[in-house]
Amino acid sequence: MKRDIAKLVSNGFYREALSLYSKLHSSSVLDHKFTFPFLLKASAKLNSPLQGQILHTQLIKTGFHLDIYAATALADMYMKLHLLSYALKVFDEMPHRNLPSLNVTISGFSRNGYFREALGAFKQVGLGKFRPNSVTIASVLPACASVELDGQVHCLAIKLGVKSDIYVATAVVTMYSNCGELVSAKKVFDQIWDKNVVSYNAFISGLLQNGAPHLVFDVFKDLLESSGEVPNSVTLVSILSACSKLLYIRFGRQIHGLVVKIEINFDTMVGTALVDMYSKCGCWHWAYGIFIELSGSRNLVTWNSMIAGMMLNGQSDIAVELFEQLEPEGLEPDSATWNTMISGFSQQGQGFEAFKFFHKMQSAGVIASLKSITSLLRACSALSALQSGKEIHGHTIRTNIDTDEFISTALIDMYMKCGHSYLARRVFCQFQIKPDDPAFWNAMISGYGRNGEYQSAFEIFNQMQEEKVQPNSATLVSILSVCSHTGEVDRGWQLFKMMNRDYGLNPTSEHFGCMVDLLGRSGRLKEAQELIHEMPEASVSVFASLLGACRHHSDSALGEEMAKKLSELEPQDPTPFVILSNIYAVQGRWGDVERVREMMNDRGLKKPPGCSSIGVT
Repeated sequence: MKRDIAKLVSNGFYREALSLYSKLHSSSVLDHKFTFPFLLKASAKLNSPLQGQILHTQLIKTGFHLDIYAATALADMYMKLHLLSYALKVFDEMPHRNLPSLNVTISGFSRNGYFREALGAFKQVGLGKFRPNSVTIASVLPACASVELDGQVHCLAIKLGVKSDIYVATAVVTMYSNCGELVSAKKVFDQIWDKNVVSYNAFISGLLQNGAPHLVFDVFKDLLESSGEVPNSVTLVSILSACSKLLYIRFGRQIHGLVVKIEINFDTMVGTALVDMYSKCGCWHWAYGIFIELSGSRNLVTWNSMIAGMMLNGQSDIAVELFEQLEPEGLEPDSATWNTMISGFSQQGQGFEAFKFFHKMQSAGVIASLKSITSLLRACSALSALQSGKEIHGHTIRTNIDTDEFISTALIDMYMKCGHSYLARRVFCQFQIKPDDPAFWNAMISGYGRNGEYQSAFEIFNQMQEEKVQPNSATLVSILSVCSHTGEVDRGWQLFKMMNRDYGLNPTSEHFGCMVDLLGRSGRLKEAQELIHEMPEASVSVFASLLGACRHHSDSALGEEMAKKLSELEPQDPTPFVILSNIYAVQGRWGDVERVREMMNDRGLKKPPGCSSIGVT
């Protein structure tokens, strides 16, 4: 009996193993203590607490619960089923604990997130005069919360002579990756001489986790060419994730071909990763083809990925159709599904649709996520929908999330864009200790600038400096823009020079553009032109800004130079010539006006007709 059940469990036939045991037990075949560890493993794999408790009862009846091997397997099953109190009770009742039983406890605690308890159990290994083995070291490593502690355990592994054990080395790679120590992780990985697919997966996951997806492909290439290992589902999902992040559609297609070539089961996990990769690379038709192919093995994550992909690619109608098919498929939308619909419509500027799904979500009794709320507030900002914004603000107060930094920043931005700066200031002032996130302050500065309250913008910037909050690039764009509108050239120059000197920020084309605009508005056109020459690569908007200043100050010579430059950058745009023609017209130089018009005719350019529009509500 033991041999047949063990074979079934080893081959992944867990239900069949339990069914065979049930039949043999009914036939009064005597139980064997070595049969139970396999049966308990099957129960854990099937995530069946009920089946596990039935076997526990049978262990007590036969007296095998006192056997250390059966008891260890029982404790391991309860740990894997997240029933820690049952596992600990079994552990406490063991008459003679051994190292495997302690290893089960350590790994169980680590797996369930009880890291302090795992370290406590690890100490018992030493107190019980057991010599830790490779399993002990690998089990305790996930519980180490600092690089220093991780290093100590790693040193212990070296001292015990188990550092080269594949199980330990892989755990060390994972440990260093979780601590952001990629150099140490790579060093350990390179020293593994008998790498298997699990160790490759651990290192690849670490690279992704630490924002280095571009390094993943060389490791994957080594897996295929040097190790002789065959990638599994976990490998493929990680590689496809790297393709999604870097938008490597060609490599993603090759991975798709590899899946077909090596005949890996097209399981839900790999299929969902393919849907995600194709969607993020802009190939929603291919993503949808995979989605259809997965019919019968799709879960809610697959559906969410497809819906998100449609929204990302502007296919909101298809996203709605998919959303409506969930219920007939026996699936219920979760928070991620609702958030995808709400944020998707918000990003597409369809605020009314976003609010429609928000109200549907509330009716379904689903609690809105922070991302959903910020998406709705962005929609209110785009629509200048003050009343709807107030409704969301009320919701944040009722759900006690109004003091969240991201929510507060979105509320400030919404009120500013709706023209109610006093309400934005009220949100800002509710924080006695202001957040040190520059985005929070930027919303106030840019908002005041947008509403023409320039002195208030300077006041907030000064307060930001007093509270020693480090401004970012966007902060300087906002405050330089305010200087431009107030004509404070000296202040603008001072801030522009402070960027690199005091804050370590390199000016971008936006910052140069703000300074060119400031100098141009103030009539200092030559200075503006000299600043453009200092730019590594001037953008179209910078030349257009100076051309506008030339029109304002009626400088035809510099205006013609800027118009020619813009015509080189955007030869199909007639606007520069129209502005130049207007400059000449103001000066009464009608011959030059005619010359410019002839230039436009020669290039096939026509002045766009004027138009006006009104909004009907």
